[in-house]
Amino acid sequence: MQEVYSSVQNKSFVCTDGAIAVYRRSLSSQRCQRPPNRVLFPPIADSRIRRLFPNRQPGTAMDIQPSKKTKFIFITGGVLSSLGKGLAAASIGALLESRGMTVTFQKLDPYINVDPGTMNPFQHGEVYVTDDGAETDLDMGHYERYTNAIMGRINNYTSGRIYYSVIMKERRGEYLGGTVQMIPHITDEIKRAVMQLDGMADVAIVEIGGTVGDIEGLPFIEAIRQLRGNLSRDYSLFIHLTLVPFIKTAGEIKTKPTQHSVKELLASGIQPDILICRTETPLDAGVKKKIALFCNIEAEAVFTAVDVDNIYELPLRLHEEGADHRILQKLGIWTGAPNIRPWQDLVARSNNPSRSVIIGITGKYVELKEAYKSLHEALMHGGLACNAKVELRYIAADDLESSGSMDELQGCDGILVPGGFGSRGTEGKIRPSVMPEKTKCRSSASALECSWRWWNSPAALPVWKARILWS
Repeated sequence: MQEVYSSVQNKSFVCTDGAIAVYRRSLSSQRCQRPPNRVLFPPIADSRIRRLFPNRQPGTAMDIQPSKKTKFIFITGGVLSSLGKGLAAASIGALLESRGMTVTFQKLDPYINVDPGTMNPFQHGEVYVTDDGAETDLDMGHYERYTNAIMGRINNYTSGRIYYSVIMKERRGEYLGGTVQMIPHITDEIKRAVMQLDGMADVAIVEIGGTVGDIEGLPFIEAIRQLRGNLSRDYSLFIHLTLVPFIKTAGEIKTKPTQHSVKELLASGIQPDILICRTETPLDAGVKKKIALFCNIEAEAVFTAVDVDNIYELPLRLHEEGADHRILQKLGIWTGAPNIRPWQDLVARSNNPSRSVIIGITGKYVELKEAYKSLHEALMHGGLACNAKVELRYIAADDLESSGSMDELQGCDGILVPGGFGSRGTEGKIRPSVMPEKTKCRSSASALECSWRWWNSPAALPVWKARILWS
């Protein structure tokens, strides 16, 4: 099966001003333009998938025969979005790796876009480009930064990609004239996508994007509900990330949002095995017992995810809560003690730098800092390698273009101009090239289209020597 990309009127696809791709490892700017008939994504059904899903009659649910080599963790979120499901998934993967296990990840996004490559960065944040050229969700970056897993095309699926695959199969007659429905056809396609991870690692962590109760996310929730029956409890685990707000005026922690979120999940047929509660203050034993009572779960399976200043502290906080031990216990896995010393050293270096540098970032999408998430983290990692604190100063290229003033760039030890598309803000990105005569920055450059340039000064030079790979 070949599923190829063809744009309207057979014209090649060109990224517009409303799209940005953060390219890893100095990917060529030629990737900004897709050639006609480029393969959009490989067919899901390869020899391994055909083994997992034998032929069946149209209109009947697939019969899954898992290899029993991989255990699956499904992570859902409730109450509201942007709670940190991606960071929670990455942290759990890091803790499992610290115990000697191999992990892989998958993100299932409910939006109808086939991939985030053409989405406005103000709405979606950065587009993370994997080694195989796939344009994926920014959580892929978290997975790769926290673990040794390498992400690719099969690690990120959207509703649009699932629907596209089903529609193309229907047009080719693969359903033998049967009525194509949400169940079983859409849910089966989702299960095919998930089961591609079977046998690739000891544990596969699958994150369901969005919030429980969203209408566009219902097929994914139903698919993982069905997978529990196919995989059995010994090979599957449901983790639900939820919010426990602290009302400052009342001085109280409220558990009602979490109760309603779990109730919504139960209405979809899923009983969470573990709850991770995002909160501003630690939850005491009494609050955990209350949550456990109303959510039909053991108190020992309720864990606190307290807000942290440094996102790399999260694996340590979850380990202190005992989350990794409980996960292994639920999945029936025995391992040795975790080696969390590297994470402790990382956090110690981050919290105790010997010096600092200020880096200005003149970009087009600075209003939403997640549009440059990988660049942000790459600079931070370079600083950690040199025991330096990197302070980032985001400056809108549009402002530099309209005002013509360089005042915002004063005091920067170095300047980074990230890539962008279209003509908007171009002059503002070029303008810093006159800075050597007026500021401390001894060198500068400019960036157009997908070219990335790094300006260095004596203070920022060690970061450059760290050989940062943009990710």
